[in-house]
Amino acid sequence: MKKLFHILMCLFPVVVFAQQNWIKSSPLYDWVYVGNAGFSLGLSGEQSLAFSPSGQPYLALWDGGISTKSTVMKFDGTNWVYLGTPAFTAGMAQYLSLAFSPSDSLPYLAYRDLGNSYKASVMKFDGNSWVNVGSPGFSAGTADFTSLAFSSIGEPYVAFLDEANSNKATVMKFNGNNWVNVGSAGFSTGGVQSTSLAFSPSDGQPYVAYEDMVNSYKVTVMKFNGNNWVVVGSAGFSTGYSYHESLAFDPSGQPFVAFQDWANSIKATVMKFDGNNWVNVGTVGFSAGEADWISLAINQTSQPYVAYVDYGNSCKATVMKFDGNNWVNVGSAGFSAGGAGCTSLAFSPSGQTYVAFADSAFGAKATVMYYDAPTGINEQQQSMFTLYPNPATDKITMETSSVFEESNLVIVNIEGQQLITRQITEPKTQLDISSLPSGVYFVRLMGARTVEVGKLLKQ
Repeated sequence: MKKLFHILMCLFPVVVFAQQNWIKSSPLYDWVYVGNAGFSLGLSGEQSLAFSPSGQPYLALWDGGISTKSTVMKFDGTNWVYLGTPAFTAGMAQYLSLAFSPSDSLPYLAYRDLGNSYKASVMKFDGNSWVNVGSPGFSAGTADFTSLAFSSIGEPYVAFLDEANSNKATVMKFNGNNWVNVGSAGFSTGGVQSTSLAFSPSDGQPYVAYEDMVNSYKVTVMKFNGNNWVVVGSAGFSTGYSYHESLAFDPSGQPFVAFQDWANSIKATVMKFDGNNWVNVGTVGFSAGEADWISLAINQTSQPYVAYVDYGNSCKATVMKFDGNNWVNVGSAGFSAGGAGCTSLAFSPSGQTYVAFADSAFGAKATVMYYDAPTGINEQQQSMFTLYPNPATDKITMETSSVFEESNLVIVNIEGQQLITRQITEPKTQLDISSLPSGVYFVRLMGARTVEVGKLLKQ
């Protein structure tokens, strides 16, 4: 019920802009749409984003415009297209977890399968169609919070809340013929929620993070040592109640876990295991406000990133990273056009940051964006421009503190198309925007060595 309430709150469309200033510390392009915004046919309730080894982004979702069965789409360089048949699962699919096998480079999808008594199922795309991996509905009972990961030799593992074993954690793997338990079924001390599975690159062992009901709903992480599941550090190591656990490893094999931290105003907190204890990564509760649908990923330079629904910024999507000292925004905070839901974060093989979410500005349909980072631009922090009125109906006025040689004002739509370009020669410039359809636009003031970026709402 709590999860549903948060989805509805954040996907209720609210867009408010006031007169704004934009400083040159704004990124060059900030967050950019991958294909069209809101590309699913209908409301997307869940997303799971992953990259193929060749660098193509793939997205698993259930698309309310088709059915609540699962669909997987990929970006072909221009558009999001279906991978195989849409809505290919036997019934409604929940807790989607998409990953690529390192052995055959094929996409696999784990989910709670309402078409098979709410049990766990895994399917893969064999190049032509989606096929079951082993038996569908292979768990002993209902499986919640399904999380998929691969061992280094390409074996698929799935972690889940196992209702057949007192709501405890269970992990199973496919051995080529059948799904078998990894260690004991229901190995956690008590009931769990928000299971998140990942493999350590250093010892090759599976780890599971979860909300631990017998330890005051705090975070616990366990690993399989080859014989048994053992606690990593202390059980229930977070300060208070947690939710939306997300587990990831840096390249050296150090485990990190991000979670919604109820001991710190329901904000985002990240902790790592230093070999002896779980310690905070930067400030606890670092998000501007409540953080929901937290998704953690770590890049190849060992920087942890988190994406989340940001209640401190109108329930929009925000991504932050730890720069070694502090948590800082990646581009603009609250960069989505409307309220976001079900964020999923991933890095492309080249290291670019991508995030998928449902965007209320586009009917709560699926949207994917990536961060287009500035490169080598010598930006002057003290310069700024002001744009008003905002929102606007027919005309806007731009004022800048100084005019740069060869400066141009460019207005682009959400698909990146340049609609209006005007050379700037005076500190104050008026622009006619009456021909633009109502919507959200990006405004760029571009000089020979400088770029400023902002948003405009045309009513």
